Amino acid sequence: MRKYCEIFKISFKSQLVWRFDVAMSALSVFVKILFAFILWGAIFGQKDTVSGFTFSSMLSYYLVSSLLSQLDLSGKISSEISGRIRDGTFSKFMVIPANTRAYFLAQTFGSASFYLIFDLLMAGMCVVAFQIRFSLTTDFVTILCAICMIVLGLIFMAQLNYFLGILVLKFQDISLFLMIKDNIVALITGTMIPLTLLPAHFISAMRIFPFYYVTYLPSMLLIGRNSGEALVGLMVIFIWVSIFLILNKLTYNQLRVRYDGVGI
Repeated sequence: MRKYCEIFKISFKSQLVWRFDVAMSALSVFVKILFAFILWGAIFGQKDTVSGFTFSSMLSYYLVSSLLSQLDLSGKISSEISGRIRDGTFSKFMVIPANTRAYFLAQTFGSASFYLIFDLLMAGMCVVAFQIRFSLTTDFVTILCAICMIVLGLIFMAQLNYFLGILVLKFQDISLFLMIKDNIVALITGTMIPLTLLPAHFISAMRIFPFYYVTYLPSMLLIGRNSGEALVGLMVIFIWVSIFLILNKLTYNQLRVRYDGVGI
């Protein structure tokens, strides 16, 4: 465990070098809230509620979901793995005394923790700038469930991107897989719009899949909605994380023998 803590700390500190990236990440939170403020301001107009949301609760949802989407830096995992496999430098991950999946997970969490600090500062500025009456649940159990779900969701996304990355051991190009993944994630995680605005049968189908529990449900829980889904949601996302842990192990062990890269 100590070595993964060191990987976490190194990744956290290395973000100091990429100050412009950190600034752009924080700015993107502001841009998303600005977009939501303009768009939903026009949609609400003289209306008090839309699908059970008030204007302030809608902005609260976008604020939380924007923070969660910014925390997910796991897309870099698939890019780094695929690049290293192609140029032959993936060899070092096969010889270092660390589990490859755990290495990339610790690295991603280290980076995300650094970005979170500045994203939270920007979120606070958005609350003041747009005069958002931020609605955060006061129920401790709900908050705890939401935090656990966020962590499991980030782990799942890291596992998913790790899986897509190691597919380069079998396929020459995974750009199509990544494009499909990015488009699906943007829609069904609730980052673009709250899923509650979509047809009921679509929402029911999404509850089977893990993406529902990555951004949408944790955001809803934190603003005091959908609390009845908390425990079931934790069970579902935990099952999906477990499935991908096994799937990644089996896939890596099967495909690693195909790798003939050189260099460390």
